Amino acid sequence: MAQNPRTTEATSSSTTDRNKRLTRRSYVRSLAAVATATMATGATTAVTADDGTGSSESYDTIEVSAGEDRTITVESGETFENVLIDCTAEGARATVAAHGTDWTIRNVAIEGQFDVGAPGAAFGVSDTGGGSSTVENVYLADGSVKGGAATAETGIWVSPDHSGHIDFERINVQGFPDNGIYASAPGGAGGGTVHIDSCFAANCYVSHYRIGSAGSKVTNSSVLLDDDGYDGRGIWVWAPGTCEIEGCQLEMNGQHYAISAGANGNGTTAEVTETDYDTGFHSGIKERDGSNVELASDVGTDPEAFVPSGVPTTPEDAASGN
Repeated sequence: MAQNPRTTEATSSSTTDRNKRLTRRSYVRSLAAVATATMATGATTAVTADDGTGSSESYDTIEVSAGEDRTITVESGETFENVLIDCTAEGARATVAAHGTDWTIRNVAIEGQFDVGAPGAAFGVSDTGGGSSTVENVYLADGSVKGGAATAETGIWVSPDHSGHIDFERINVQGFPDNGIYASAPGGAGGGTVHIDSCFAANCYVSHYRIGSAGSKVTNSSVLLDDDGYDGRGIWVWAPGTCEIEGCQLEMNGQHYAISAGANGNGTTAEVTETDYDTGFHSGIKERDGSNVELASDVGTDPEAFVPSGVPTTPEDAASGN
């Protein structure tokens, strides 16, 4: 059953504390788990997947044991690809941590719903060297349970230290209680940008796509809220902005704002073009703290959320690159 929107949203202090905790958690776990991550990548099972055309792609499966909390670290310049991380065992979870520069995460799936009830993120990332990094073709649609404020999981979290650029392409993220793609933190810190393109997000709480640094954007992506999951904003734009929303379908079914701008006493600007949004929840748009949501003439109010072409719909599709 879908949760009702919280009466008290994230405040400045709680969000800042959450960022600091997760920053320390990500870095400490990454450093402490280098040996574990190396062992993990060396203890995989190779699988060959037929794409239906007579050709095939191989991928590795990493099985996470019951009760295990594993961190897999991606260093500067490295590529982590064609991996299915099996978290179907009870209490199993994993974090893919990339906090360097010019790294790539491609064709990766996390299979199994997180049920640990501890704060964290399936992916914790940042380009801290001012370079350009990529996260593409990722499956995170199994989500997480335990949606309380102290135990909420995030799909993809971008560290405040992010100073470069990250392209997020063809991501399927669903059912996370603390944002689907949480990328607003660099706006008040490292200033790095993100581009979320051709992604699908559904039934996440707080927000589905959350951005804030000037030049960040969400394009060609969909958000769906239905009767299964958490009720969160479609796109939440934080300060300082300006941020762009283009070519998106935001089908909220009257359960939350499609576009929300501003937070914690700081205003921002969201420029919206070629997008359809749902007006069923308080007209669909929230402008707070002096923010502006600027709607172009080609913006409509009849959204139809869909999975963009190439977005993986199964863990095997993602891991095999199909």
